[in-house]
Amino acid sequence: MSRFPWPGRNKMQDVYLGLGGNVGDPRQAMQLVLSTLDARDDTEVHSVSSLYRTPPWGKLDQPDFLNAVAWVRTNLAPYPLLEQCLTIERALKRVRQERWGPRPIDVDILFYGDFVVDDAGLTIPHPRMAERAFVLAPLAEIAPAREIGGKSIEALVGTLDQSGMQRITPDGAWWHVGEDNN
Repeated sequence: MSRFPWPGRNKMQDVYLGLGGNVGDPRQAMQLVLSTLDARDDTEVHSVSSLYRTPPWGKLDQPDFLNAVAWVRTNLAPYPLLEQCLTIERALKRVRQERWGPRPIDVDILFYGDFVVDDAGLTIPHPRMAERAFVLAPLAEIAPAREIGGKSIEALVGTLDQSGMQRITPDGAWWHVGEDNN
């Protein structure tokens, strides 16, 4: 798929973002990502999952992660949204050195409306989310009926190993900076 033009131009799209990190203060980093996106005129944070503490995935000799999923509405096209997310990651000192390695923040575009993007710079829907309980458990809170490969998120999460995962906030209010949210 080419980067431009794209058929959803100037139309608000429902986008799901995976958020995570395991060094520094990942909760604060995720709060900053969400508040930065929400402050934009073209993007609104609609709903956020609870915050989860999860064991590392892929590379196991590192600290546990904090993970969440956010549902945002935006009229940014997929690539400008990706660039915004990468800009925020860089501002929060994210350096991509080691695949699945430690990081202060990671922002992944899981779904962008019903669009499919498949090229070297971006793949939507996210190609490995159906294998990752740390993505599907929080996603099931805010989009249980959303489907991957004809199966609901709610059904898929039940097939994954969730051992070691701990929901550490009761809901998605944790991201509101400056409020007392656990």
